[in-house]
Amino acid sequence: MVLPFFGKKPSPGTGSAGAPGAERGAQRPAAPPTELSTLDFTAGDAAHALARCAGLVEVQEMDSGVGAAFEEAAVLYANGNVEDAEKVLNAVLDGPSAQAGEGLWMMLLDLYKLTGQRERFESRVLDYATRFERSPPPWEDLSSQAARPRSDVAPLINLSGKLTGQAAAQFQQIGVIGRKSGAIRIDLSRLRSVDEDGCRLFLQLLQSLAADRVKVSVLKPSQLVNMLEGQIAAGRAENRDAWLLLLEMLQYAGEQERFEQFAVDYAITFEESPPSWMPKAQAAMSATQVDADAEKTPDGFCLEGEIAGAQAEGIRKLAAYAAERQRVDVDCSNLRRMDFVSAGTLFNILATLQAQGKLVVLHKVNAMVAALLRVMGVDQVAQVTLRN
Repeated sequence: MVLPFFGKKPSPGTGSAGAPGAERGAQRPAAPPTELSTLDFTAGDAAHALARCAGLVEVQEMDSGVGAAFEEAAVLYANGNVEDAEKVLNAVLDGPSAQAGEGLWMMLLDLYKLTGQRERFESRVLDYATRFERSPPPWEDLSSQAARPRSDVAPLINLSGKLTGQAAAQFQQIGVIGRKSGAIRIDLSRLRSVDEDGCRLFLQLLQSLAADRVKVSVLKPSQLVNMLEGQIAAGRAENRDAWLLLLEMLQYAGEQERFEQFAVDYAITFEESPPSWMPKAQAAMSATQVDADAEKTPDGFCLEGEIAGAQAEGIRKLAAYAAERQRVDVDCSNLRRMDFVSAGTLFNILATLQAQGKLVVLHKVNAMVAALLRVMGVDQVAQVTLRN
């Protein structure tokens, strides 16, 4: 689902004469006001910045007629005032008119998730299901106490220089890291040479990790394949470990045709059955979870935690990250809160990127942060998709 989620905005010139805000809607240009991109959101104190800049921010009214509560709750939460934000939302949802749309309900339910209030969530989610006659969103604790660091990215080990028998201690340490994490990535792009002892140690490491069910991903295996190919010769029964490591690397590279060719040569050379083909490239990639959200956010840029004041450095890095990309996907699934000043900084950066013809998509934003982004006009300079 993509913002806006509080009903369709009136198109310029199409508002009804009797509808609140229709006259302003008819005069408002389609593009976001250029004045907003020049606002100063650099002050360190969010409350003072809000007081100084609030009068300059254009907030578009919601068709549901609850725009004021929507804006107030979004800004209160952005400034860390959770209790008052909850009161504002509950006051509207419990009001006599009971005309609040799904957007405000999602804000309240997400607020309970973000603050770990499961009992209140379960009480309110029943009202949601009754009101909209559909299955309610499931409970998920998104509070800072429940937040855990990303553990789905396997440790990365670089093998560089010469791989010889002197690397025994290094391989032993790699084994310890892999068994501790349950998965490991081994990058061979910096490897320059390997001898028979190095081949034996590396092969033993891979076999040992496989026996312990550690998930291994080998990056740039072709780098080592090319080295080993020059060190073996069909019919010459020497460098057996180099042969076996070559066959192992071809499996990580997913090159079955070359594997079968070398397997035949190995059988002829050593007069024994070669290892069986067992593709490892795809399995290793999915097992290590190099990026758990790779399909959803191909570029892998993330905004996480609570972004306020000094923690806004991640937002500033977005501009540099987007420099060589035409489309930038930002994972916001672990973003709990963003303050007013940081949202203003984000708008300025996104407005600049939009002017450069770039598309930025903010994925899986919780409803409370999404409300602030709408108040700040961020949904006018980027696509914002809501967390399910």
